[in-house]
Amino acid sequence: MAKANTPGTVHAYEVCVILDAGLDEKKAGNLLDSYLKIITDDSGVVHKTDGWGRRKLAYEINKKKEGFYFIVTFSATSATTDEFSRRLGLDENTIRFKVFRNEA
Repeated sequence: MAKANTPGTVHAYEVCVILDAGLDEKKAGNLLDSYLKIITDDSGVVHKTDGWGRRKLAYEINKKKEGFYFIVTFSATSATTDEFSRRLGLDENTIRFKVFRNEA
């Protein structure tokens, strides 16, 4: 059973982000860094960023067949994570993303 969220409580998260392959690799990395700044500006901590590079998508999404994959682990409050997710979802360069809360 999941623990209830208490406002201000810091949790560990992992996010998988797929950015548009139309960007070059450096621009994709800089774009991700700008979103991770949302976490660090609100006293969160980015533990690890793992860039997998350009990969073929399992299926076509919005007429795109490739994307830049990134896996990021971080610790932040749920409010910070919600804002991070909101901004990622608004960006047209984001193909897909999924945030997971680490329970361990």
